[in-house]
Amino acid sequence: MRLFDTHCHIADPRFDEDRPEVVARFREAGVARALVVADPREPIYDGPEDEGGRLIAVGNHDRVFPLVEKCDFLYGAIGVHPHNASGWDAAAEATVRGYLEKPKCRLLGEIGLDYHYDLSPRDVQREVFDVQLDMAREMDVPVQLHIREAHGDCMDMLRARAKAGRMPAGIMHCYTGSWEAAKVYLDLGLYISLSGAVTFKNAPKLQEVARNTPADRLLIETDCPYMAPVPLRGRRNEPAFIVHTFGRVAELRGEEPEALAEQLWKNSCAALGIGD
Repeated sequence: MRLFDTHCHIADPRFDEDRPEVVARFREAGVARALVVADPREPIYDGPEDEGGRLIAVGNHDRVFPLVEKCDFLYGAIGVHPHNASGWDAAAEATVRGYLEKPKCRLLGEIGLDYHYDLSPRDVQREVFDVQLDMAREMDVPVQLHIREAHGDCMDMLRARAKAGRMPAGIMHCYTGSWEAAKVYLDLGLYISLSGAVTFKNAPKLQEVARNTPADRLLIETDCPYMAPVPLRGRRNEPAFIVHTFGRVAELRGEEPEALAEQLWKNSCAALGIGD
């Protein structure tokens, strides 16, 4: 049985002390492939110092892609997260475009709208989201969408794109919306990716999504180091923990684990445009 973690952040500094062990654990757990996400405007403070001796925030793409290139079972994605939309500029665009030309960079993401934290103004988030959706369409790459408390605006934007023939392929990453909203995204051709949140006791709407999403449009992920599944909730998440999310999804769907694992594997490879 082979599993594919379609969204993780193992280049995050929280894995700096034991990254090789984390990789070994997920390989042993049956996670045969994983997608690692980069953002040229993610504030990772391990860059050069300014004139006052203070560390300068740099994007994490210089952490992600050396790791991806070193391991044949890892793939990459890059995009400016809605939290960091205020940092979008010509340099960020050039970085995203440049990495999307690399064979192992398979997705433009995670991009989208996040109205929970509003770390960038909402109008800026929408503008940068739209620009990156245009880029994905132009470069013919799928997107990975982060949408939190913004499904109304997201659906309006995507429906308008679909009507105009400008809708890229892609994935609803770490989906936390309702089944009613999920049906809209499925109609737009998107995959639904479930994280450890589906294992939480207070997540009946996600469990409905897990039961009802068509088998060929379903994915799973960890979004580690966040969203550790039950029974490991509260710990730093890692790709090996996806077995708990997978087990819960199989239970909810009433499917044989081996058959479901193979279906999810095929879906993941198709969503990223890579061979089985």
